[in-house]
Amino acid sequence: MNMNWSSWLIVIVPLVAVFAMAFYARRYVRDIADYLAAGRVAGRYVIAVGDMSSWLSVITLVALCEQNYQCGMAIGFWAAISIPLGAVISLSGYCVYRFRQTKCLSVGQFFEQRYSRSFRIVASAIRTLAEMLTNAIGPAVAVRFFIYFLGISHSINLFGWKIPTYGLLVGLLLLLALAIVWPAGRISLLMTDCLQGIISYPIFVVFTVFVLVNVSWFSDVTPVMLDRVPGESFLNPMDISELRDFNMFALFVTLFGTVLNRAAWLGNGSTGSGKTAHEQKMANILGTWRNGFASTTMILIGIFIVTYMLGGRFSETARDVRVTLGGRVADEVVASPEARDKLKMRLAKIPAEQHVIGKDAPYSRKSNPDVAFLTTAHSTLKEEKISDANAVFQQYRSLYNQMMMPILLGKLFPPVLAGLFLLLMLMMLLSTDDTRIFNASSTIVQDIILPLRKTPLPTEKHLRYIRGSSVGVTVFFFVVSLFFSQLDYINMFITIMCSVWLGAAGPIMLGGLYTRFGTTCGAWCALIFGSGTSIIGLMLQRNWADLIYPFLDDRGLVPLLSQGFEVVSKPFHPYVVWSMDPVKFPINSMELYFIAMVLGIAAYVIGSLVSFQRPYNLDRLLHRKEYADAPEVAREPWEMRRLLSKLIGITPEYTRGDKAIAWSVFAWSFGYKFFLLFLGVLIWNAISPWSPNQWGVYFFLTTVVTMLIVGSISTVWFFLGGLIDMGKLIRALETRVGNPLDNGQVEGNVSLSDKRHFDEIEKVEGKSGDDTLR
Repeated sequence: MNMNWSSWLIVIVPLVAVFAMAFYARRYVRDIADYLAAGRVAGRYVIAVGDMSSWLSVITLVALCEQNYQCGMAIGFWAAISIPLGAVISLSGYCVYRFRQTKCLSVGQFFEQRYSRSFRIVASAIRTLAEMLTNAIGPAVAVRFFIYFLGISHSINLFGWKIPTYGLLVGLLLLLALAIVWPAGRISLLMTDCLQGIISYPIFVVFTVFVLVNVSWFSDVTPVMLDRVPGESFLNPMDISELRDFNMFALFVTLFGTVLNRAAWLGNGSTGSGKTAHEQKMANILGTWRNGFASTTMILIGIFIVTYMLGGRFSETARDVRVTLGGRVADEVVASPEARDKLKMRLAKIPAEQHVIGKDAPYSRKSNPDVAFLTTAHSTLKEEKISDANAVFQQYRSLYNQMMMPILLGKLFPPVLAGLFLLLMLMMLLSTDDTRIFNASSTIVQDIILPLRKTPLPTEKHLRYIRGSSVGVTVFFFVVSLFFSQLDYINMFITIMCSVWLGAAGPIMLGGLYTRFGTTCGAWCALIFGSGTSIIGLMLQRNWADLIYPFLDDRGLVPLLSQGFEVVSKPFHPYVVWSMDPVKFPINSMELYFIAMVLGIAAYVIGSLVSFQRPYNLDRLLHRKEYADAPEVAREPWEMRRLLSKLIGITPEYTRGDKAIAWSVFAWSFGYKFFLLFLGVLIWNAISPWSPNQWGVYFFLTTVVTMLIVGSISTVWFFLGGLIDMGKLIRALETRVGNPLDNGQVEGNVSLSDKRHFDEIEKVEGKSGDDTLR
């Protein structure tokens, strides 16, 4: 790793500024509303830039590179189907509007009002546990990234003791994330996330230039992406039927889950920090433009990895990366020194792939340069009679796929770029983990602990509860990161972990908000069958290689089950293929997630119908008709001349600049990305199919040319906007300094200021749009 003193200086100086700002923010905390929602004084650009920073993470980049290496860019073309769906969901107020009508200040409070207090506690606990287990993998992946990128040894000797470097770094980085949250909660997060976002904008520009300078799109990228067997194209979206895991069925499940689980994670993030409801809404709209070069850089790095590792002119470097990678992973997962040394020796003997595109047979999932390295690892583990060889290989293969990117970039970057990339990854880690710690800890206190209390908490004690919970969440993340090994693709792991909650959340939330027949019994049934299916699937996946498959094999049941899996999945070939494998459970995480959602819906409907006694009073829950606190706002009539404005969500609060932003988002999302780039291209190919090389030109224009133009504009726009809004936020907070901490009581599970802000949201956003989906 090419790190020198200047590289470390690049890393240390900005991070010192970030932590200084976090601790300085402590002086702005006066009450719970400040700690939980930043005093409701944040502007749109602070929120937008901060949300970008907290969305980006090391695990996001690693997962994207891992996925691109398996399926390329072609499947991304079909993802455009989600654009109109997302727009309709967002603009219609689907779920969000009705949830706000309940005037519940958390999802847990909604559970109690709609179902029961016991259901609130159990469901909130499952929701929080699923979220925490999913998020706990973030520090684990990030720390391994740093170890492999920097070439750090897997262990150090301390006073004669051999200490794992991994555990030390996980603990250190989680403590750094906790240190940002501790002083001022959401205020610290908003200020530091915005600062880190501002710092990252020019860094993303640097790495975008690096990728474009080092590989040629038409000489390197396009030939490599097209060098695939029929059905597995990395570039032609009309030729992807044989892709596995990240395929069209996975896209369908994602879209289905988007609709069903719209309300599943309500209440997370900075959704209550805006100084007005309109400002919060504009921050969300600006999310389309806020990323600058961030998304482009991450996509290009993924393309860069594929091109470098599979391209003929980079074969020698790619071979060195695979040898180093295989040895480093063996050091981590193979306990036997003899087996480890033998594996390293065998890997070192594998020659560079001499592959000529257009002359040699194209690559596939079963035939590519990585197969020789993975096959060698698996056979060596078996020959050495390693205990649970299949399970060890499963972990080996997962780390091999994930750590390819840091090993390659660590070999290629000069010192300055290495320092910048390390700084970027550290900021991405901190801005993500501190937010996750804070969200989980506040949910635990607000939705699990406080409902069990009979008396409200004073503000100072409430703050101690949240800070103490943050420590507990940090310890939980640390323990899970140490002992919970991840055995699948990252995105698949996240899917199955989230489905522990999402398998049941959809019918529970939709049934509670939109139906009168939904009952508490139905909600419990959805939780048992939806979440239960996901938990069973998770256990099968995790114990398949070391326990379940050997058990089935010993009893001669493998052929019978193999035939059963084949019969069930055959009608869905080639998108769903269940075949027996001694290493991996036949049903992948996306398929388990879909099964869980379907069973959750069925259980909710059947359980509700069986226990149904009388229609639920939705009007009382939604504060409508005779239960309204104030006269209901009459719906504005639909007029053709204002149809588009209403669809976009434009209201009287919009300034001329706000309208321009809203129209630009609509034109970009619908006009350019959906109608032109997707629908227009789809119709064109239906009439006159493009050649593979034409798809190369298409992705060059859309991924490189257009995004360079948009990225340049948005980088300058949000860099300056974030700086200006940060100054406004600090001035707004400074005007409140000197007022004593509010010693009033907290009513229910939030402060009274939360209620006032919610009423403002109801008043401002409840006046716009049609109520059909609401």
